[in-house]
Amino acid sequence: MTKHTISVLVNNQPGVLQRVAGLFGRRGFNIDSITVGESEEQGLSRMVIVTTGDENTLEQVQKQLYKIIDVIKVVDLSSNPMVARELALIKVNAEPAMRPEILGVVDTFRAAVVDIGPHSLIVQAVGSSDKIDAITELLKPYGIRELTRTGVTAMIRGSQK
Repeated sequence: MTKHTISVLVNNQPGVLQRVAGLFGRRGFNIDSITVGESEEQGLSRMVIVTTGDENTLEQVQKQLYKIIDVIKVVDLSSNPMVARELALIKVNAEPAMRPEILGVVDTFRAAVVDIGPHSLIVQAVGSSDKIDAITELLKPYGIRELTRTGVTAMIRGSQK
């Protein structure tokens, strides 16, 4: 079982996200991550979906996606060299005495502190899912109050479309 990152270009219409997510659920395929936003073409949105499965599963998903009327194009990004990023906001307990240690972790991961409260910091980390997992693990001992992640967004490297 391998992770697959799939780009799905769809008409920007109400209910498309529900139909795509429903397809995965009905077929018993899990969505590890899904992000949706406007694409370079007006009226179209791009979904980036991360799922786990073998090549048969991926082929089945692609065929089923094309059956949805609002789906324009499906591309397996993970079969090409790609750039994939995720954003996380992590609220960490941070008493003034502990802040230098926490800032050391933040700097190591080239993350940023985007908010400072009397007893907490909000850290913004951008990178691969592994990088987000790693910084989260290192911040756990300080006490993570809240964590939110965007899910993966990705593109094929270079001039390929």
